[in-house]
Amino acid sequence: MLEWLSRLFGATEQSKDKAKERLRLVLVQDRAILSPGLLDALKEEMINVLSKYMEIDEQGLEVNLDSSDDSVALVANIPVRKVKRKL
Repeated sequence: MLEWLSRLFGATEQSKDKAKERLRLVLVQDRAILSPGLLDALKEEMINVLSKYMEIDEQGLEVNLDSSDDSVALVANIPVRKVKRKL
């Protein structure tokens, strides 16, 4: 019964984890004084530059801010399909 209710209301561990990650990202962006629009613009610029040198999977690209103590780090996970040998 509990499993059925969980599926009905979408209360899965996966959605809980996603919500926590979104909240963490919002808090980190707030501390870094970086708007979500600016982070999206940064992501687009990175795609444009990297696409000159390699074929990347834009759908799998993740760019986040991560904070620890008093510093903030830009963390990018960029799946590379292949490197372009000639410019």
